[in-house]
Amino acid sequence: MQLLISAGLIAAVVVWGLVSPSSLDQVFSAALAGITRNFGWFYLWLVLGLVLLAFFLAFSRYGDLKLGDEDEEPEFSLASWFAMLFAAGMGIGLVFWGVAEPISHYADPPPGIAPGTPEAASAAMRYAFFHWGLHPWAIYGIVGLAIGFFSFRRQSLPLVSSVTEALPWQVAKRLSPAFNVLAVVATAFGVAASPGMGATQINSGLNAVFGLPVSPTAQSLIIVVTAVLFISSAVTGVGRGVKWLSLGNLCLAAALALAVLVLGPTVAIVETLTNTLGVYIAEFVRMSLRMSPFRTSSWVGDWTIFYWAWWLAWSPFVGLFIARVSRGRTIRQFLAGTVFAPTLLGFVWFSVFGGAALNFEIFQSVPLAEAVKANASTAMFVMLDAMPGGGVMSVIATVLVFVFFVTSGDSATLVLGTMSTGGNPNPPARVKIIWGVLVAAIALSLLLAGGLTAVQTATIVFALPFSVVLLLMAISVTIAIREDWKAEQQRERALRRKMRELLK
Repeated sequence: MQLLISAGLIAAVVVWGLVSPSSLDQVFSAALAGITRNFGWFYLWLVLGLVLLAFFLAFSRYGDLKLGDEDEEPEFSLASWFAMLFAAGMGIGLVFWGVAEPISHYADPPPGIAPGTPEAASAAMRYAFFHWGLHPWAIYGIVGLAIGFFSFRRQSLPLVSSVTEALPWQVAKRLSPAFNVLAVVATAFGVAASPGMGATQINSGLNAVFGLPVSPTAQSLIIVVTAVLFISSAVTGVGRGVKWLSLGNLCLAAALALAVLVLGPTVAIVETLTNTLGVYIAEFVRMSLRMSPFRTSSWVGDWTIFYWAWWLAWSPFVGLFIARVSRGRTIRQFLAGTVFAPTLLGFVWFSVFGGAALNFEIFQSVPLAEAVKANASTAMFVMLDAMPGGGVMSVIATVLVFVFFVTSGDSATLVLGTMSTGGNPNPPARVKIIWGVLVAAIALSLLLAGGLTAVQTATIVFALPFSVVLLLMAISVTIAIREDWKAEQQRERALRRKMRELLK
C-alpha cells in the first residue's frame, strides 16, 4: 500500500511537470517563497539542535552502546564503510559546488559585505564550510542513528515509522504509516536534485573535453544513460555494485584533489584551510542562527535555508543507507564516521578547490565569476583549464561526477525500495527498477520545468513536512538510548553481584 501511495503521488507530479512545466514551476516557486519567509527560522533551530545532539551522544556515556548486539563486529571494513557514506551522502554536490559556491559568494556575498573584496573571499570560504560541514552531516547522522538503533538493537523494521512508533504519544503511533510515505516522497524529490546537478555538470565536462553542446536534450540523454547504469548497479546489491563503485570513486576524488593541491597554488590552499577553519569555529553560532529580519535580502533563504531543506529531504535516504551499512559499530564510532570525519574531509575539499578558485580569480584574472554567473556547472572545468594538465583533470572530474551520479542513484533506489516494501533490506529487483525509473523521471520532468532551479524548489517544498518527522525521530532515539543505557547498567550490576556471590 505504501508503495502504491508514494509512487502514485510522485508519478502525479512527474506527469504534471511533463504536461505543464510552467504551471509546476509557478506553484513550486510560490510555495518556496512562503516556506522561506515563514519557516526559515524553524530549519535553523532544528538543524542546530541536531548538531548539538550529535555532539552530546558522541561524547557522553551513551557513546559505548552498539548498533546491534554487544559482541557483533562491523559488516564492512572502515575504508569501504566510509567510502559508501561519502558517495551516498554528498559526493556529487561537493564536486558541483567545490568551485562554484565560493566563487558565487565572492561575487554575491552575504548582506553587509562588499562583493569582490578580501572580506567577501573570507566570507565565501566560511559559508562554504558552514553549508557543507557539521550541520548536514549531523542531520544524516541522527536519522541514520535512529533507524540503526531501532533496527539492530530492538529488531524493528528499518523504517521511519519504527522510530516514531516508540514515542509515548498515541498520535505519533497513529500517524507513523503516513510518516513512511512522507519519507519516501521527500527522498525521491531530494534525490532528484542529484541527477539534475550531475547531468548539467557531466554535460559541461563533455563540452569542455569533447565539445558536446550544452543543451536540455544532452542532459536528458545523460540522465537516461546513467539511470540504466545505477538501476543495474542497485540490482547487484550493496556488497558488490555500491561498495566497489564507492571505493573507486573515493580514490578518484582523492587523486583529483591531490593534483589540484600540487599543481595549483599550494601555499594559498593551506593558508585558506587554516584561516577558514579558525573563522568557522569563531562564527559557528552566529552563522547557525543567522536571519535577515531587518533587510530585504534573500541571501539566507537562497543559500542556507535551501541547503538545510535539501539535507532534510535527503536524510531518510542517506540515513537509512548509512544505517544499513553500519551494524556492529558503537554510537561513538557511528557519529565519528558519519558526522566528524566527513566534515573534515569536506573542509579539505573546499579548501583545495575553493581556495584555488579564489586565488585564480583574484590574482590570476581567470574569469571564474563570469563562468559561475553564466553556468555554475562549468566553473570547475574553467579552473582546471587554467592549470597544467587541465585536459586530463577535466576528464577525471567528468568521470568522478558520472560515478557519483551512479552511486547516489543506486543507493537511493535501494533505500526507496526498502522503505516502500515494509522495511525489506533486500527489496525485489522489480521494485528497485520501478524506483530507479521514477527517480530518473522526476529529474527529467523538473529539468524540463525549469532546470536546476525547479529541482531545488521542489526539494525545499517537500522537505518541510518531513522536518517535523525528523524532530520526532530525534526525540524518540534519545529516549530509547537512555532507556537501553539504563538497562545495560542494570545488567552489569546484576552480573557483578552474581560474580561476588560465586566468589564467596
